[in-house]
Amino acid sequence: MPAPNTPASAVIPRPQQLTRQALAALERFAHIEAVSGIALVIAAIAALIWANSAASASYEAFWHTQVTLTIGALSLGQSLHFLVNDGLMTIFFLVVGMEIRQEIQDGALSNARLATLPLGAALGGVLVPAGLYLAFNWGLPSSHGWAVPTATDIAFAVGVLALLGKSIPANLRIFLLALAIIDDIAAILIIAVFYTASLDFAGLGIAAGGLALVLVMQRMGIGNAWAYVLPGVIMWAGLLKLGVHPTLAGVVLGLITPVRSAPSHERPLDMMSKAFRDLLHRVDQGEKKVATPLKQIRLAEREVVPPVQRVQSRLHPWVAFAIMPLFALANAGVNLQGAHLDVPISFSVAYGVVVALVVGKPIGIFLATFLLVRSGVCTLPQHVSWGGVALVGLLAGIGFTMSIFIAGLAFDDAHLLAVAKLSVLCASALAAAIGLVWGVVYFKWMAGAAK
Repeated sequence: MPAPNTPASAVIPRPQQLTRQALAALERFAHIEAVSGIALVIAAIAALIWANSAASASYEAFWHTQVTLTIGALSLGQSLHFLVNDGLMTIFFLVVGMEIRQEIQDGALSNARLATLPLGAALGGVLVPAGLYLAFNWGLPSSHGWAVPTATDIAFAVGVLALLGKSIPANLRIFLLALAIIDDIAAILIIAVFYTASLDFAGLGIAAGGLALVLVMQRMGIGNAWAYVLPGVIMWAGLLKLGVHPTLAGVVLGLITPVRSAPSHERPLDMMSKAFRDLLHRVDQGEKKVATPLKQIRLAEREVVPPVQRVQSRLHPWVAFAIMPLFALANAGVNLQGAHLDVPISFSVAYGVVVALVVGKPIGIFLATFLLVRSGVCTLPQHVSWGGVALVGLLAGIGFTMSIFIAGLAFDDAHLLAVAKLSVLCASALAAAIGLVWGVVYFKWMAGAAK
């Protein structure tokens, strides 16, 4: 191992240079918003091909494989499908909760004036699709799926918007992001209120104990994110026993993640500077005991960025490129023969979902925005036109992940669930395509008119 004061090499080997360039390019690529949407699409297509291939039986068999953990006489076992939908998706909801927390702190939801427009638009984007779905399914058992077309997939919608390039006003992206986040809040409330089975209140005590442990640890100034895994698992298990969907534990943890670094006698940057000078001094003196200043530098580096941003940035790549594609792979595999579209109730579900997402979402969002602006309650954000509002409405019709997630909670019947999932996939693809075409045509026309 080279000494700490080994001089920098003047010549870096060519393979090392190429590796660094490749890793830098990969990191830049991973931060392009459209890429996560592409990963979702690839996973969904792979699931559809797998579920409709000659090996279709292996698709269901694989995701229903039991994974068992045995410790002495205690044995816990669940399917891979459960581990993805109820386990890994908790991390997705944790990131969603952190996004909501940031927006409430200093974003589009930080005060009533800023939040009113996206809040009203999102409300319209929930009520109108729900109403249209019920119009097709009123009085039928499938009416329980009314919430399926009310959700918006943030990653996919923002990713499609990013494909339109730099001609899109920044405020339009913020408006879409705020609306989608409020949409997620609505979806979370809907899941908690309407898709909760009978409650076992013993679970509430367990979940409350986990939450209390988190709050005590925060008060103690414990900043290591790994320390919160155990109380998070306790909350998750408590909500599962309570009868509420356990992924909501992620939302709660995200909402209470601190938006400020832990109080200290020194500013993190001053602490880092002091530790760095100490490190240089020790190296210059030929000392080998440099662990203490290095530890102080790592601690200061951690506290420079608030926990809500630090944890979110570290989890984002895992959510975007591992958890969400896994969810799509586990849930988008609809066997087309099993959808039974020849049954009348199947048509009601299919028409309800597609019309609600592709037509209801943009109408609800545009109409609510129009009423709020015309009544003088709100004004459109700077550089956001009515054509831009229409684009936001169209892209909000991309339900994908969240709609499929709600469908899994809404339908017990395997055939109706298959129809609902297939309808969500078709509607999301159609909404994305229409949104892209409208965005290209409208903003090209705007650019021409400006000249």
